[in-house]
Amino acid sequence: MRIGGKTEKGNTLAFWLLLAFGIAGICIGGLRSDRFAPRTREAASDSVKTRKFPSVTPPGAISDQAARLVWSAENFWNAFTDTSVFFPGDTTMVNGVLKEDVEEAMGTYATMLGMVPLDVAQRSQGRFFGRISAFQEAHPESGMFQEIVELASKYFYDPNSPVRSEDIYLPFVQRLSQSPLVPEGMRMAYAFDAEMCSQNQTGSVVADFSFTTLAGRKMRLSGIKAENTLLFFSNPGCPACAEIIESLEGSQHVAALISSGRLAVVNVYIDKELDEWRTYAVNYPKSWITGYDQSYSIRSGRLYNIRAIPSLYLLDAQKRVLLKDATPDKVLTALSSIR
Repeated sequence: MRIGGKTEKGNTLAFWLLLAFGIAGICIGGLRSDRFAPRTREAASDSVKTRKFPSVTPPGAISDQAARLVWSAENFWNAFTDTSVFFPGDTTMVNGVLKEDVEEAMGTYATMLGMVPLDVAQRSQGRFFGRISAFQEAHPESGMFQEIVELASKYFYDPNSPVRSEDIYLPFVQRLSQSPLVPEGMRMAYAFDAEMCSQNQTGSVVADFSFTTLAGRKMRLSGIKAENTLLFFSNPGCPACAEIIESLEGSQHVAALISSGRLAVVNVYIDKELDEWRTYAVNYPKSWITGYDQSYSIRSGRLYNIRAIPSLYLLDAQKRVLLKDATPDKVLTALSSIR
């Protein structure tokens, strides 16, 4: 289950960097877990010097703000991973930069990749992996590779991360599954993660499945006729699920989309405590299609990579994925744009 509660403000580096690009209306949300709380700043040893994370500045010739963001995403790590120079330090640092500052940079980078076209983000991830690999090979004592791998997993794949994206993590974890810098046993684990991330990618037709409604009717996801379908995997008593229900119910626009038949909300329970689910089901809106996976194929068949509940997918009329395991804010923003 995802950890509920209010989000904290995003990191300041991301905010000011994006503000400098002139991109308005961007909200960099906080993360829903103590795992993502800012690291305690450790003091470096007196015998070593720290440096700031190298800034990324698009060339002045690039004036278009979207192009500047793309350039920055593609070149974000260049200076930090320059193999021609190495800044030694103690255990609080990576290549001369305090680990908490490297993590802040990763948060900024992850936010950027969520704002550029998916093909750009995926290309950037592949290039990024190549650069940290080359740096680690050139400077084995740096520890850069392991530190970055852990941060990439944390920000792009941790189910509590609001900037998580299996689509964006996919090229990174695919490279991990083949890298000689990764122990063989771990390569197998990363290969499994890559396989799961490759399921139901944005733009693909989502995996179909059957489910049973509260009234006992058998239905298939593919049989639901609507311009858009919001697929909501939830559990009874889940606080984060209750927040999503409240947000969707509180939106007059969402209510209008549902009543007009343009939007179908399919709320599916995928676990086995059916008595508990039936008791709780009174809390689900009557305008939703609520049911359970009677065959447990979603879990056991690995049709979906559901690593935490709640999980939200927004689909188009052909059941192509528009948003995959998206945050509630992203879903509500997308729904508000349907006119």
